[in-house]
Amino acid sequence: QVQLVESGGGLVQAGGSLRLSCAASGRTFSMYAMGWFRQAPGKEREFVAAISRSGGGTYYADSVKGRFTISRDNAKNTVYLQMNSLKPEDTAVYYCAADRLNRVATPAVLYDAWGQGTQVTVSS
Repeated sequence: QVQLVESGGGLVQAGGSLRLSCAASGRTFSMYAMGWFRQAPGKEREFVAAISRSGGGTYYADSVKGRFTISRDNAKNTVYLQMNSLKPEDTAVYYCAADRLNRVATPAVLYDAWGQGTQVTVSS
């Protein structure tokens, strides 16, 4: 099973940018579709973006479309989330997740492995 570690979170002003990284262990990273989710205090975990194992297919939540970009580098076993034009409502703990069936899916239950999360705080 792949193991995931997120990094790159922090405090940023509204309108700013951050790039999150998720490093995966193991030689099978390229077999997994990857997703980013987030969870704000008192709210359920929600889907943000997903990318297929090859990187050729991506899907975004409407709330981040046009502002966030998901990408991956299979040679580095890493998936990224570039976040631009950040808003206070983007404040959350961000998690990456892996799906061994390559579904590029939105439901969290379909993902097999999760990282520990990284905090993103956007000030107004």
